[in-house]
Amino acid sequence: MIDSDQLDFAKGQGLIPVVVQDAGTLQVLTLAYMDRAALDETIASGEATFFSRSRGRRWRKGETSGDRLHVVSITPDCDADALVLKVRPVGNACHLNRISCFGEEDAPGLGRLARLEATIAERAAADPAESWTARLLAQGPKRAAQKVGEEGVEVALAGAAGDVAELTEEAADLIYHLLVLLRSRDLAFARVLDVLRDRANRAGIKAARVSET
Repeated sequence: MIDSDQLDFAKGQGLIPVVVQDAGTLQVLTLAYMDRAALDETIASGEATFFSRSRGRRWRKGETSGDRLHVVSITPDCDADALVLKVRPVGNACHLNRISCFGEEDAPGLGRLARLEATIAERAAADPAESWTARLLAQGPKRAAQKVGEEGVEVALAGAAGDVAELTEEAADLIYHLLVLLRSRDLAFARVLDVLRDRANRAGIKAARVSET
């Protein structure tokens, strides 16, 4: 975690702005402020604590609502006068009972994958008689792998001869079943992203070496 002494609180008259972001989906949840004591309390407790400008005091998210923001990381900007707080939310971040203070839309873009992954994890505890996801997980990795194979063929056929709507529908089915397969093997999709990151890094190093010759 960050040391509060590294930050410039003076520029904002004792306060620094904090962009709060869902660590899983990267959706921006809210914009808040911290004074030095709020940051120190956040670091010590592991839960987001802010300074309310309207109330003139510190407050921990969830004091009245029960919605919590468990801190994953705290990152300062280049001028050390603002923070990005990545959190794992329990409940909603907005006082209007919405996921985000910035509109009613759920996690956009690739954040949908993280939201789907979280939903699959929740459904794992459901009754297999009432949930296809729970039933598929209960049947084990081989069944999930079979479904990935079937959906992969459907995507290939749609890509070769189907229209755009069919291809996107089949691709969505494939992604869903791939996430179920990963869950059945106790793997997070982040592991796949790590592989892609490592490959990109290696490709960048290789390209740099080629340019130097």
